[in-house]
Amino acid sequence: MDIKRHIIEILNREIKPAIGCTEPVAVALNTAYGVSILPNDSKEISKITVEVSKGIYKNGMDVGIPNTNKIGLHIAASLGASIGDPKYGLQILGNITNEELKYSEKILESCEINVKVDKDNNKPVYIKTTIENKDHVSIAITEDKHDNIVLLSIDGNEILNKRNGANKENNNDNEEQNFYNLPINTIVEEIEKLDYEDIKFLLDGMEMNMNIAKEGLDKKHGLGVGYSYNSNMKNGLISKDFVNLAYALTAAASDVRMSGYSMPVMSSSGSGNNGLTAILPLAAYKEIMKISDEDLVKALAISHIITSYVKRYIGRLSNLCGCSIAASIGSGAAIAWLLGDKNAITSTINNIIANQAGVICDGAKPSCALKLGTAASTAVQSALLAIEGITIKDFNGIVDNQVEKSIRNLAKLSGEGMKNIDDTVIEIMLNR
Repeated sequence: MDIKRHIIEILNREIKPAIGCTEPVAVALNTAYGVSILPNDSKEISKITVEVSKGIYKNGMDVGIPNTNKIGLHIAASLGASIGDPKYGLQILGNITNEELKYSEKILESCEINVKVDKDNNKPVYIKTTIENKDHVSIAITEDKHDNIVLLSIDGNEILNKRNGANKENNNDNEEQNFYNLPINTIVEEIEKLDYEDIKFLLDGMEMNMNIAKEGLDKKHGLGVGYSYNSNMKNGLISKDFVNLAYALTAAASDVRMSGYSMPVMSSSGSGNNGLTAILPLAAYKEIMKISDEDLVKALAISHIITSYVKRYIGRLSNLCGCSIAASIGSGAAIAWLLGDKNAITSTINNIIANQAGVICDGAKPSCALKLGTAASTAVQSALLAIEGITIKDFNGIVDNQVEKSIRNLAKLSGEGMKNIDDTVIEIMLNR
């Protein structure tokens, strides 16, 4: 197996800029695709029906939509329909014109927009938008990844059907699964051999995420968790140390993002919040310690790849909080590596799993800043404990002394043990 090739491919595929929470953005993008295939003389819309997976629905209910003061997937759908052009991908909501905003309001007022959960669909990421007007019906379907359009049809005639290539994709997926079956330390050793030029683009993601973190430190957005933490550091109530700085940066960025403020973030494995948690604890390390760009970029690669590794098992949209589990594990492992103890990487991962396994995802919302801050600080704390030899040495609940088994146990916990969590969370949210 060409491990290096897989690493480079995953990094290029999974590290993408996004504006706004990825789930409503994906709905807007899907709807834009659906409108884009309507004939030019027939763009007046009478009805939009959006069917989504549980994870998409849950994450789209309470989070702010960029360039509006509103929440809800129906808002995202109306914006996507008003833009009607998918060329900006996951940054589609970043540069909305006043004319598009006005047209979105008109769609909300004049069109029937229905958003519902497809409870029979087991795909974590699934969006099907049906757009109707007096003459035509278009359908757009997104599956598996937030920007992966697999089907487009107009009046029953397919314009695109990527599902026809399922066998080839399955073969590629089987090959990639072999990569995710490798020991963590083997993957880290291959990352250490990467050429700086091949992965230096990862530094752009740190700069992007630091920009949004600084916005949240300086001004109160959303819940204001990072802003408050920063104030407490300035006032001397808490120290500006590695743990607290990681908490403040990551929470501040989440405050801005979850409020719907229009700034880009670099996502990781399909999630902007995962990108914040995978990157910003390393930015805190850079603020505290001297580090070369070459070491920093390899640490970023370790963080993103191990985040991807864990999400491969727990799911792209899991009932577990991906930031508390996957991205915290990624950044914690990278910090252990930066601290010069490769043997502490697996210990760090087990420390995080022992600490945070079972943290549920109850949707994207302003209070995610609290979880992200905790995830970031736990990543740092777990690495610092690991390099001092503090780790799980024997069987410990779901934690196994073989770290890869611990990660698989997380998948079992999320799948078999917590399979009704999303249904329960959605029911609670609908009946509050």
